[in-house]
Amino acid sequence: MDITHSVVLVAGGASGLGLAVVRRLTELGTTAVVLDTQAIDLDGAAGDRVHYVPGDICDEQDVTAALNRAEAFGELRASVNCAGIDRVGLTLDRSGPLPLEQFADVVRVNLVGAFNLMRLAAHRMADLEPVAGERGVIINTGSIAGFDAPSGMAAYVASKSGLAGMTLTAARDLAPTLIRVVTVAPGMFDTPMFGRLPEFAQRKALSGAQHPYRLGAPTEFADLVAHVIQNPMINGETIRIDGAARLGGHAHS
Repeated sequence: MDITHSVVLVAGGASGLGLAVVRRLTELGTTAVVLDTQAIDLDGAAGDRVHYVPGDICDEQDVTAALNRAEAFGELRASVNCAGIDRVGLTLDRSGPLPLEQFADVVRVNLVGAFNLMRLAAHRMADLEPVAGERGVIINTGSIAGFDAPSGMAAYVASKSGLAGMTLTAARDLAPTLIRVVTVAPGMFDTPMFGRLPEFAQRKALSGAQHPYRLGAPTEFADLVAHVIQNPMINGETIRIDGAARLGGHAHS
């Protein structure tokens, strides 16, 4: 889909992978509406095509406000969800079982929030006139942790594997409306979330990398997101972008 002169909603677009997506898609000529709990700090020429709406993807009113803002600038043709949280904790350790609230919070944001945004964005896109045989594209951010299941990350793994499992079902649900659904699952990328890990944990995570043996650049993630939007045959799929890395132990994506 050619989204030039269209509008894209990027949840979690104020930093990290989401910010890279905002920059890349505005380079393609889109207007970006960023839904995030923190304000976006964007300088440069793209700044006048980026609009911030504070809010939580789990809150229907917040998402509705962001969608209304997006529609004020044109046709919403793409929704990209990069919002997410991580909480490290063993299912059972010396202090006892993992607090249920901690597990539920991660699943709420990473999975329930993603579904909330997807369902509401799809409802808006369904009213658009088709362009080259499709109305819109919805992209979620998964993780290779959802497949490789490192220890100490039960909640994060459950949420990201849930996203991968939901992708094909959602794509089939939305096929009659000509809306595609894709999940992109990054490995170790140079983001604030990765940077919050202790140094030893970062080294252990990177030890699973093959080639290239380095952290991924957010721009590489953003390039893949842009390609998914532009390629109409990519649908119902979860795509790993990880340099052949496989996680184990206490690694983290």
